[in-house]
Amino acid sequence: MDEIRIGPGSFPPILDPAASAGTGAQTQGGFLDTLKDAIDQTNTAQLEAGDAVERMVTGTNQSLHQTLVALQKADISFQLMMQVRNKIVAAYEEIQRMQI
Repeated sequence: MDEIRIGPGSFPPILDPAASAGTGAQTQGGFLDTLKDAIDQTNTAQLEAGDAVERMVTGTNQSLHQTLVALQKADISFQLMMQVRNKIVAAYEEIQRMQI
């Protein structure tokens, strides 16, 4: 059985404890880059889950445990991205309601 390791790079950038422990110096477009990286990681997790299901169905050395872990990882990543999207939309709507 494969080991599941949790360490740097295993969390989406938004939740990465190492990323928040930095010096605080952000590059130009830091939020946008972080958001794009999180979306890319979510997409990768979704693709890996699809591949895991396909390998399990075809019987290509894929255990049920590995498949379920991949599916849960993709689901949690997607739920996180939906919550981030909801917060961004709420912030945008709040800005729209501001009076100048």
